[in-house]
Amino acid sequence: MNRIFGLDDALLELYPTKRWSISENYDSFIWFEESFTKPTEAELVAKQKELQDSWDTVEYQRQRAEEYPDWGTQLDYIYHNGLNKWKTDIVDPVKAKYPKPS
Repeated sequence: MNRIFGLDDALLELYPTKRWSISENYDSFIWFEESFTKPTEAELVAKQKELQDSWDTVEYQRQRAEEYPDWGTQLDYIYHNGLNKWKTDIVDPVKAKYPKPS
C-alpha cells in the first residue's frame, strides 16, 4: 500500500486547528487566520519527509497484516493444531516474506 505525503499533509500535522486552502495548481497556501507564525517552506518539507519516512518504515507491518488470515481462521487453526504449529505454519512464513527492516 503506497502512500505519498504532500505539503498539505505536513500542514495538517503541524497546524491541525488552523484554516487554510491550497491554490488550484498547488503552488501556494491561502491562510484564513493571520494571528500566528506561518511555517516556512523548509519546515513543511521537513515535516513532509518525516511523515513519509514514518509511513515507509512500517510498510512491512501493513504487508504482514494483509497477508495473515483473519483472526477467526487463526484462532481455529490454534484450536485444532496448537500454538507452536500456528506459529511455524502461519506466522513465521509471513514474517520471512516481509522481514522487519534492521
